[in-house]
Amino acid sequence: MKPVKAGGGKGLWFEALLKKGRIRRLGNLETPDTIRSLQRKLYLKAKSEPEYRFYLLYDKLYRGDILLHAYRLARANGGASGVDGVTFDQIDEQGAGPFLAKLQEELKKQEYRPMPVRRVYIPKPNGSGQRPLGIPCLRDRVAQTAANLVLQPIFEADLTDNAYAYRPRRSAQDAVRRVHALLRQGHTDVVDADLSKYLDSCSYYTLDSELASKRGI
Repeated sequence: MKPVKAGGGKGLWFEALLKKGRIRRLGNLETPDTIRSLQRKLYLKAKSEPEYRFYLLYDKLYRGDILLHAYRLARANGGASGVDGVTFDQIDEQGAGPFLAKLQEELKKQEYRPMPVRRVYIPKPNGSGQRPLGIPCLRDRVAQTAANLVLQPIFEADLTDNAYAYRPRRSAQDAVRRVHALLRQGHTDVVDADLSKYLDSCSYYTLDSELASKRGI
C-alpha cells in the first residue's frame, strides 16, 4: 500500500478507502488480507526462531492499510475523548482522511509525540476504593492500535496455550469453559492469586523495557 503524499489533496487516498470500506457503518472489521499476511509472517518467524530479534518494524506502523484498519478498530471501540477533547464525531465532520494522513506523516518523519493521558477514577465493584483509568486521545489511540497490529503476532508466539487474557480469538468465556472441562476431568484444586494493586505501583518503564528487550523491539 502506498503512503499518502503530503500537500495538495492530502488525505484523499484515505478518504477513498474509507468510502470503499464503509467505515462509518463499522459493519465489517475483519482484518484485511494485506495485514493478515504481514501478521502471519511475523508470527511464523517468531514461533520458528524464538531467539530472533525484530529491529525493522517501525516502517510498518505508518503503512496506509494498517493506519486505516487501526482507525476502524478504534472507532468501533468508541470511548471518551482524551485531554484534547476531540471526539470521533468531530473527526468524521472534518474528514477522517486528513486526520489519518497527518498522523501518517508525523510517524513517517518521526515527529509523532503522544499527548498526556487523561486520568479518571472509577469505583471498584467491591466498594474498596477507586481504580485509576487512563484515557488517551483518539490520535494516540489509533497509533497504539497500529502498533498492536504489528507487535501482537510476535508476542503471541511466545505465549502458552493456558493464557487467555487480551489475546485474539480468546475470551474470558473460553477460560471458564477450559476450567469447567478440567473440573470434569477430576482436577479439583484451584489456586486464586491476585497481586494487590500491582499495576498501581509497578514501574511501567521497567516493565516495558523488559518486554521490549525480549524481542529486541
